[in-house]
Amino acid sequence: MKASIKVCVFASGTGSNFQAIMETESLACEIVLLVCDRPGALVIDKAKQKQIPVHVFDPTSYPSKQAYEEELITVLREREVTWIFLAGYMRIIGAHLLQAYHGRIVNIHPSLLPKFPGKDAIEKAYRAKVNKTGVTVHYIDEGIDTGPIIAQQEVKIYPTDSLKTLTNRIQKVEHQLYPKVINQLIQNEG
Repeated sequence: MKASIKVCVFASGTGSNFQAIMETESLACEIVLLVCDRPGALVIDKAKQKQIPVHVFDPTSYPSKQAYEEELITVLREREVTWIFLAGYMRIIGAHLLQAYHGRIVNIHPSLLPKFPGKDAIEKAYRAKVNKTGVTVHYIDEGIDTGPIIAQQEVKIYPTDSLKTLTNRIQKVEHQLYPKVINQLIQNEG
């Protein structure tokens, strides 16, 4: 592990991608912080079990998006974070955080972007009756799931699929692809 490359994961929910990243044996960086915008999220417990510090905030307690992003930037800089990886973070990243970490905020999305951006992408693909969807890892920009694509992996949709079976297969791909891409990004830096 390269202790000199410190990263933060932003997550809002159960944390299955966060757990997959944490449990990667040959992770090329050190996760020094979890940022969560939902005080009761299950991902918080997963971080605490691995003794990863957690910064939880409630966006509604700040006067503006700029105010909480400025606080986040301060917390990230205190921990010497150089990369941010979004893993089920359900908030749009604003201008201040984008500027402070330009080209260093990465997201994973459960579709083959540019198809099915935004929330409920798996369900949208399933209901659209397409024969394939997938997973995309991409840089964050000002839009919603519009940043430059780093990697994609296709997942077939079978006629026998339910939304649950499709979701499970997509999550398995996410849990393998995201840590692999993170390692590639970090190793390309060294």
